[in-house]
Formats: sequence, structure tokens, C-alpha cells
Amino acid sequence: KMRSLAPGIKLITSFSRDSWYRFFILILTFVFYTTYHLSRKPISIVKSQLHRNCSNVIHPADLNITDNDTWCDWAPFGDGMFGERLPLRYYLSSGMILSGLFTVLFGLGFYWQIHSLWYYCLVQALNGLVQTTGWPAVVACVGNWFGKGKRGFIMGIWNSHTSVGNILGSLIAGVYVSSSWGLSFIVPGIIIASAGVICFLFLVESCLQRQEQKGNRNKVSTMNSSSNEEIFSTNTSTAVEPEEDHTEAISFCGALRIPGVVEFSLCLLFAKLVSYTFLYWLPLYIANVAHFDPKEAGDLSTLFDVGGIVGGILAGLISDYSGGRATTCCAMLIIAAPMLFLYNKIGQNGLPTTIGMLLWCGALVNGPYALITTAVSADLGTHECLRGNSRALSTVTAIIDGTGSIGAAIGPLLAGLISPTGWNNVFYMLIAADVLACLLLSRLVYKEVRGWCGYTTRQRG
Repeated sequence: KMRSLAPGIKLITSFSRDSWYRFFILILTFVFYTTYHLSRKPISIVKSQLHRNCSNVIHPADLNITDNDTWCDWAPFGDGMFGERLPLRYYLSSGMILSGLFTVLFGLGFYWQIHSLWYYCLVQALNGLVQTTGWPAVVACVGNWFGKGKRGFIMGIWNSHTSVGNILGSLIAGVYVSSSWGLSFIVPGIIIASAGVICFLFLVESCLQRQEQKGNRNKVSTMNSSSNEEIFSTNTSTAVEPEEDHTEAISFCGALRIPGVVEFSLCLLFAKLVSYTFLYWLPLYIANVAHFDPKEAGDLSTLFDVGGIVGGILAGLISDYSGGRATTCCAMLIIAAPMLFLYNKIGQNGLPTTIGMLLWCGALVNGPYALITTAVSADLGTHECLRGNSRALSTVTAIIDGTGSIGAAIGPLLAGLISPTGWNNVFYMLIAADVLACLLLSRLVYKEVRGWCGYTTRQRG
């Protein structure tokens, strides 16, 4: 009798090779974009150290010190078009290596005793430019490997790389912030550059590329087997040529005409304004209001990102089950507005209250942001109106995330300008942005609700 395979071996062999490739690509892209956010986060931690000798209210004279961090995620609309026309592996790996270089250069300013604001502005602006390579490329890559079935749930889990990167960036920066803050940038810079090398060596961009590689191997196998036909006759295989994608990459205006792109792009502008204000100002807010030292404030701020992980997964699950991406986003944004108000009023009344409010705010603020930048972008980039054009995903993703990045730049800047008048006004600005994000989705929510009502009527009929 043949011995039965161990349960673990049975489980492993039950998945096809393509399934393992999908899992491998999901893990790789998760790690890659984690390093992007890991290298963005240190500036918000170091900011608390640089402002240690400032008063609790930031004076206008100090604003020039922190304005440069708002350049970090400015993403021009057109970057995703390069992602459609260049191999994603080269595009992504070069962006990661260059981002690592500029992050390290920022940290070296500490050791080189550079006190010129323009040096840090220039390095941060260049870093922001190359950081725009990340999101369109990783979303396009994942979208190429996964269908629409459980896209919200899968991408909800996968999108936790944003929060994981923020958490790791905070913890790494916190280790060095009080002693040698230059290392708070140098270590993340080395990490993202190393990940860029891994990307170059191992990334497989799509199923089509894998089929091409498989076809090439089959060609070699066929040639070898034909010359040794008598010996290897049972192993001879015929190569199957994969169909090539001859469709043209979509234009910028063509991408804007896809239903929902404009609405979700503008919604993300305000959603990302709120999220990135928390990303860059939360540690300083906690240090000022709750009187923690920079390391403790940085560690406590990671709870916002822990909540963001849960919120992203829940948003994906709910939208998959209901089929209403816009409705899911709108519902979470509606609840987020009063939660932000409560956090500002009672969020510092004891450590348990602070922890609970940070988790809730993180989930409600980052949930819609995560859903729009992942499942929604992938859905719109493969919309039925494109008639199977698979080369639109990166451009659509870049338009949506690029518009959101305007909010990511404006939010921290406005926080710096408004905070001298009091933190209450900063939170009123965030609540207003949340409400505007919700209103911009109202037309799409109406269409989704009408669709559900029509479906229910047909079922009864």
C-alpha cells in the first residue's frame, strides 16, 4: 500500500503553480510598499525632537522648519503612464533604489552638519518624486494577478502594508530620534534600497509574463526532446505561444472618462488630506497635548495605523459582500467625522481612552482611503467600458492616487498654518474635509442604492 501524504504536504500540493505565484507576488508587493511608507514616516517622528525646545503652540516663525515634509507624497498625474509603457520591474526597482538614496542623503545631513533648509527641501522633493513610482506599479502588478471576485478582501489585507510601514518606520525612527536622528533616515533608506534590489531580481509582473517564460522553457524542452526522441519520447511537449497584448495604453483624458474615476479621485483628495495630516502631525500633537517625550509619542501614534489595518480589511469585506464600494466609503466617512471631534475633546483623558480613540479613528479614516486606493482603483482600471484593455490599470491608479496626493500635501501644510491658532481648528479642518469627501460620493452612492432596490424588486417579481 502507498503511504498517504502528510496533511501539510497535501495542502501545499493542492494549490497550482499559478496560485503559488499569486501568493508570492502578493507577499513581494506587500513588502515593497511597506518599505515605501517605512521610509516616509521618520520625518514625523524626528519633527517632535526638532521641536523639543519650542513652546506647545507652534509659532509662524517655526513653520519653515516643517513645510518641507509636505513635499513627501506629491505625485504628478502622469507618472502612472510611465508604468504602462515601461516594464514594471525596472520602474519599481529603480524608484525604490533612488528613494533609498534620497532618504539616506536626508539623514546624512545630520552627520555632515548641514543646516541649510534648501538642502533638506531639495532632497525631500526629489524623494517625493521617485516615491510616486510605488503605488501605480504595485497596484497594477497585483491587479494583473487577481480577478474581481474577492478583490476587496484580498486588497484590504494587502493594503495593510501602508499601516505596517508606518508602524515600522515609527519604531525604527524612535530608536534613534533622541540620540542620532540621522540614523532615523539612513536605516529606512538602506531597507527600501535593498528591497529595490530584491524587486529587480524576483518580480514577475503578470500572468502573461509567466506564460511567456513557461512557453520559452517549453520551446527549449521541445528542441532537446526532438534531438533525443528515442530516449525522451514520453516527455516531449509542445510550446504554446501566449497571446500578446497589442492594445494601446490609455490616454489621460480617456482614463478620466471612465465612470467613477473623477468622483473617487476627488473623494480621495480629502480622505488622504485627513490621513496624511495624522501621518505627519499625530506624534507632535500627542507630544504637545499629552506631554509625552518624542519616542513615547511616536510609539503611541502607531495605534492609529493598527486601527487602519483593521479598517482597511473591514472596508474590503463589507464592499465585497454588498457590492457597494462608494456606499462603504461614505458610511465610514460619516462615522469618522464625529469620532474625530470626540478624539480632540476627550482623547487625552487617560491612556485607555487615548488608545481606544486612536484605534477607532485609524479604522474609520484609513478604511475608505485603503478601499479607494486598492479595490476601487483596480475595478476602475479594468472597467467593462475598456473592452478588455489591460493596459489602463496603472494610469487610472496614478490619476486616483495622484489626486489624493494633492490632499496629502495640502493637509500637513494647512495643519502647520492653522495650528498656531489652536489644535481645535486643525480638527475642524479635518472634519470639514471628511464631510466633503462623503458628499463627493453621493451620486455614486445613489446609483448603488438604486441598483440594490431594482435587484430586490426583480427578485420579488
